[in-house]
This record gives sequence, structure tokens and C-alpha cells, in this order.
Amino acid sequence: MEHFSLELLGLLFLAAFVAGTFDAIAGGGGLITLPALLLAGLPPAAALGTSKLQSTFGSVTATRAFAKRGLIDWKTAWPIALAAGLAGLVGALCASLLSPKVLAALVPVLLIVIAVYFGLSKALKAEDGPARLALPVFAGFVAPLIGFYDGIFGPGAGAFYMVAIVTLLGYGVLKATAHTKLANAASNVGALALFILKGAVIWPVGLAMAAGAFLGAQLGSRLAVRFGARLIKPLLVTISCAMAIKLLADPNNPLRQAVANLF
Repeated sequence: MEHFSLELLGLLFLAAFVAGTFDAIAGGGGLITLPALLLAGLPPAAALGTSKLQSTFGSVTATRAFAKRGLIDWKTAWPIALAAGLAGLVGALCASLLSPKVLAALVPVLLIVIAVYFGLSKALKAEDGPARLALPVFAGFVAPLIGFYDGIFGPGAGAFYMVAIVTLLGYGVLKATAHTKLANAASNVGALALFILKGAVIWPVGLAMAAGAFLGAQLGSRLAVRFGARLIKPLLVTISCAMAIKLLADPNNPLRQAVANLF
């Protein structure tokens, strides 16, 4: 505890509060918390584990807030959450075995595609539409795929859950956001379990940030319920683009290096 001043913990609390607010609405809180933890001097593995602790608090809090408003259909949601949680754990187990270079090159492209899709389409509606995929198929293949990605790499998982739930299950904007938070919470819990077992969580920092994420998620979920697609859609587009830019800004990103080699 002596290594972290109250001033530093306070700044990290504020970072987590802002991240939790954005996460509850459209995801992307890791854009704020992970760089903040690295700037605070945490090694990368500890920064990832500690960030996962606070994001788990935020996503669970947002899920609870949406559930209290009756926006989660638990009959549909529990198999998705279970599959995402188990896959998140498996993804975290595999993180040290699989090179992240392919994902680092592919994910920015996918995020830009998602931003364009939501920016130009009318997919985000208040009302539910027809489902394009049966629930057992979604829970058995789509949710585990995204949950595994969340455990092994992470950035943009919320956007991937959102686009899958909207396009494949046909959910309206608020219901889709609520179920996205539940799936995200489940894969976060699965991955966090492994980070804790590996001792990669700095608890004083993580708990201070968890308090911020808790309060931010309360605010974000209320804003999402109040403003609906008018807030969720532009934030989803903006945050997806911001995550893509952040990943591409890394000089070691394989896609950036490939483009640089062409010129």
C-alpha cells in the first residue's frame, strides 16, 4: 500500500469512474484504465489483471442496474453468460500460448467495420426485431467465441457482443446493451479468476478503481436508459474508432508495420 500515494489512488479512482460510465453505455473503458495503470508504473501483466478487476466490478454493476429495470430476459441470458464466462477463462488460460500479433492486426479493422456499420445502418432500434440465429446456436458458438477473445486479448469485446446481439438476436438498443453488459461481465469474471490465481492483481489499486467503476457504471446505465439510441449509437461509433486508432498507434502493431513497409 505504501507504494501508492492517496493522490495516485484518487486519480486512478477518477479514471475508473469515467471508464465505468463509458463502459456501461458503449464499452471501451479499457482505453482509459489500462494506459492509466501503465502510467502509474504497474508492469503490463499487473496492469492487465488490475484493470480486469475494476472492469469486472463495473460490468457487474451495470448488469445489475439494467436487470433492476427489467431489461434482461434471464431465460435467454443465462446460457449466453455461462458460455461467455467459461470461454473468458479458457481465453485467459491461452493468453500466454497464443501470439497476440494476429489479433492486434485484425481487431482494429473489425472495430472500424463495426463503427461504419452502426454509423450508417438503422440496426439500433428501440424495438426488438426478428432473430437471425437460434439461441442455442448463439450461446454455443457466438458467445464463446467473443468470450474467448475477451479473455485472450480484450479490446472491443463489448462492441463485438453488441453487434452480435443486435444483428443475430434482433434485440432493441436498450435490451441489447443490457445483455451485452451481462455477457461482458461473465467473460470478465472468467478471465479475472485466472488473473487472481496468477497473482496479477494489485489489490489496493484494483479496489480503489473498482469503487470508481461501480459509481461510473451506475451513472452510465442511467444515462443509457434515459437517452437510449441517441446516446448509445454515437458513443459506440466513437469508442470503436478510438479503440482502433489506439491499437494502430502502437508502433509494434503488425498492421501498421506492414503498411509502413509498403512505402
